[in-house]
Amino acid sequence: MSAKPLMWTGVGLCAAGAVTLVVVAFLDLGRADQAASVTGAVAGLAGLALALVAGVGGAARDPAPGTSASGDGAIAAGGSIGTASTGGTTPPPAPPAPPPSTSPSAPGGVSASGKGSIAAGGDIGSASTGT
Repeated sequence: MSAKPLMWTGVGLCAAGAVTLVVVAFLDLGRADQAASVTGAVAGLAGLALALVAGVGGAARDPAPGTSASGDGAIAAGGSIGTASTGGTTPPPAPPAPPPSTSPSAPGGVSASGKGSIAAGGDIGSASTGT
């Protein structure tokens, strides 16, 4: 399921909950206080669960199709690379962030082959091959 329907569902639920709490507050302030307490606890637990899922589930991403690296220390990225080092040395500090690239990423993927090679489908900020 894509993120947009989930986002709009969340926005709708929050709006409905806020309207419900305001209406209940006008009718019975004590009951609105209790409802807000329970709603806050449930929302907090749901937020914690979503943060844990995003932290664990977002760590591994599939590489872009056609992206491959072969050879000792080869690096290939379907998008931009901020800083890369292939020779066991510390790369130079990254230069200031350039403006967003207007050129699209490589449509067929990228390939880096050979010792210490680096390839990117986007921009490379700073690289050190150690050779």
